[in-house]
Amino acid sequence: MPIADPAAHGFDPARLARIGAFLEERYVAPGLIPHADLLIAREGQPVLRFTTGKARADGTPLGQDALFRIASMTKPLTSLAFMILLEEGKVALDDPVTKVIPEFAGLGIYNGGGGDAPFFPTRAATSPMRMVDLLTHMSGLTYGIQNRTNVDAAYRKGRLDGHASLPGNDHFIAELAKLPLEFDPGTGWNYSVSTDVLGVVVARLSGMSLGEFLGQRIFGPLGMTDTGFHCPPEKAHRLTDSWAWTPLGAPTLIDHAESSNTLRAPRFESGGGGLLSTTADYHRFCAALANGGVPLISPKTLALMTANHLPGGADLTTLSRALFSESGNAGVGFGLGFGVVVDPARTLIPGTKGEFHWGGIHSTAFFVDPVERLHVIFMTQLFPSSAYPIRRQLKTLVYSAMTHSNA
Repeated sequence: MPIADPAAHGFDPARLARIGAFLEERYVAPGLIPHADLLIAREGQPVLRFTTGKARADGTPLGQDALFRIASMTKPLTSLAFMILLEEGKVALDDPVTKVIPEFAGLGIYNGGGGDAPFFPTRAATSPMRMVDLLTHMSGLTYGIQNRTNVDAAYRKGRLDGHASLPGNDHFIAELAKLPLEFDPGTGWNYSVSTDVLGVVVARLSGMSLGEFLGQRIFGPLGMTDTGFHCPPEKAHRLTDSWAWTPLGAPTLIDHAESSNTLRAPRFESGGGGLLSTTADYHRFCAALANGGVPLISPKTLALMTANHLPGGADLTTLSRALFSESGNAGVGFGLGFGVVVDPARTLIPGTKGEFHWGGIHSTAFFVDPVERLHVIFMTQLFPSSAYPIRRQLKTLVYSAMTHSNA
């Protein structure tokens, strides 16, 4: 991948260089994270690529073609797939979800107290779940990893957090339909399996599997040849190990590349977290987003996706029921598949109003700044993403290296 002259794209080369030094000295050399792969681009042109560390516990160096578990960085791709169908008139944001997922008819709202499926105390919903509620995580669905309510526990018991071993789309939906929602759709924000349900919507509307639709309508047009729901045999040598944070600082190996479940095609293609990808492939996706969505969707559609859809212009700290309610998300709203910066001053780090982003639980992350025509992709494999403030630190370093602003 050719690297453009940073100075010609509004960056100080010396300040850019210190970003790699920071990652190496602060995180990789001390062994806090196993490796790092960073790409910074402006006007679609990469101006920095920094790759360091070991891809596997056996010491295999990280290559620039390494395959990473991108987890929730799958969500923007699934969300955009839905919007492609919307542009074709096959669905609308205010359509009830039951129009495509009739199994959800009659879903009740968890009414507190004890119980277990199918004996949860419930009440009737005051509003129907709409497609927009899936895109914004305002559906009332949840994640088992939330660890707050008995409903969350039921998700864990049923392995409903997008687990690849689920028998398939219909089983996933049928099991969800046995459980109540945690709140009335449209009244709260709760990080959830909403995007997995959205992936089922895409599959049912298109008549393809989610992977086939993504391949034909997004991966193919952008040349994302290394992105998919499993790692094929001919690419297995490029798959990274995955580690987990421990309180002592030295991460623990949790998924060995040579025996990883990601080497096998999943029974359930998780639209919320199942994809593998490379830094170069995700760069192609981000470059399209920085270009207004072209050639995948129109600029007006992307503008709708990257507007804050939280009621009253709220941010995640005020509306989130669990994850992402902490102070680090002040000034950040949520659109149709992306976190959106609505007030840079409240974030307490450099940035631009309208910048959109998301990340994965293995500490991968990206952001796109449409004003500055800037995008950044960061890949590593450390679970969970809350272990270190590396995303906020990288944003500060990237914006601090700019010598020219379009704002």
